[in-house]
Amino acid sequence: MREIINLDLYPLDQPGSAAWQDLIERCKSELSQNGLFNLPGFVRDNALQSAVSDLRPVFDENAFVHERRHNIYFKTSIEGLSNDHPALTQFETSNRTICADQLGQAVVIRLYEWPPFSQFLAAVMGKPKLFVMDDPLARVNVMAYSAGQALNWHFDRSEFTTTLLLQAPLAGGEFEYEKDLRADDNPNYNGVADLLEGRRKPTQMKLQPGMLNIFKGKNTAHRVTPVQGNRDRIIAVFSYYERPNVQFTDEERIGFYGRAS
Repeated sequence: MREIINLDLYPLDQPGSAAWQDLIERCKSELSQNGLFNLPGFVRDNALQSAVSDLRPVFDENAFVHERRHNIYFKTSIEGLSNDHPALTQFETSNRTICADQLGQAVVIRLYEWPPFSQFLAAVMGKPKLFVMDDPLARVNVMAYSAGQALNWHFDRSEFTTTLLLQAPLAGGEFEYEKDLRADDNPNYNGVADLLEGRRKPTQMKLQPGMLNIFKGKNTAHRVTPVQGNRDRIIAVFSYYERPNVQFTDEERIGFYGRAS
């Protein structure tokens, strides 16, 4: 794994060591304070170039063009809200998506399945253990955003979201988020409406290729702004859960990937 991860900066291969514990505490502190943390240069440049090179023909020939109109919840309705409530404002999302079953032993799959990676994430998040998904499609996704494409406002279904930027666009494609916009016991529909109608200004961040980004996606609203220029934004998304054997439903797979298997 040393040829993929900069283990000199991020000693994930030394669990329990002083350097590993220092990294855990730093990440915990940033996660608590900011709702996210970043590890710049987590993946080495050569591994990034290899990953993008391997994925390019798959994107060109076999990616699913994901185009859908949705609200921030990815639901057709919310109990207690009228269909015209501004929290249910509809947006367009568009990208090309590659699923885990199309990745073989690509760099992102090797990283996802490497046990010290999930052990590190679990320690930062204060979880006893994190499990990889059983879902053959959803466990790892890689998305490419071309000029004009964007990932619009949404909340994630999992508590934490783990992403790795493989390639940055020439312009645009910036990550925007509103930390803790809702809570498990407070949906804060008015706050959501304020964000969607421009009365709240989200935090904006430009990720760098090779940067690992972990954030609290379940209650943090987030989006990716439209890409500009002729270089795609390519990002991998890793899905871990606190319980084993998690899978999407056929309906969810069809909605995200255009196929159930």
